[in-house]
Amino acid sequence: MINAKEIGERLVKLRGTTSRDAVAKAVGISISAISMYENGERIPRDAIKIKLAEFYKKSVQEIFFD
Repeated sequence: MINAKEIGERLVKLRGTTSRDAVAKAVGISISAISMYENGERIPRDAIKIKLAEFYKKSVQEIFFD
């Protein structure tokens, strides 16, 4: 399994020029949660992993496990 830091880097890359606020609103979580995920401080719960994957049009596997 990959570590939280690597997941964070992937999430930052996927977000690109989209604001954290826009992602947070679309996924239904706080901006601070997005920040913690992107900074490698936390790994999202499974339900949030699914919502992030749908938002970024990627699979959960691609983002969080490959």
